[in-house]
Amino acid sequence: MPEGVKIIAVNRKARFDYAVDEVYECGIELLGTEVKSFRDGKISFPDAWAEVVNREVWLRSLRVAENPFSSIFNHDPDRKKKLLLRRDEIKRITRKTEEKGYTLIPLSFYFKKGRVKVELGLCKGKKVYDKRHDIRERDLKREISREWRGKLS
Repeated sequence: MPEGVKIIAVNRKARFDYAVDEVYECGIELLGTEVKSFRDGKISFPDAWAEVVNREVWLRSLRVAENPFSSIFNHDPDRKKKLLLRRDEIKRITRKTEEKGYTLIPLSFYFKKGRVKVELGLCKGKKVYDKRHDIRERDLKREISREWRGKLS
């Protein structure tokens, strides 16, 4: 990651369950107490997804924990959040998501120059045999690296 970027959370399971075709960096519209929760890393998004509604992209199923120090001014932890993208990117995403099998999945959240950013992936679901193939490749790479380490020492 470039300088000035602090990673908050990464959705590792998304890259296992989905084949990522395109990746978009987008801003996210948050309330003040939500930003505090992001700074503390108190977010949960194992099954989060995004959708395009009226030429706007909305993030669903992202749970941002309430801040215990904000009393009555707290936010709803399960509210949908608006993602900030360029108009041409939204058009491209809309065309792709209307195709069968494509969905928008948040891959990671991070701070860039003090602002919360989302890495949004345009993904297609993997079949079970694709997942098994990925596991097999990962195991082979691990075995090869072990052999190389053994030969070098």
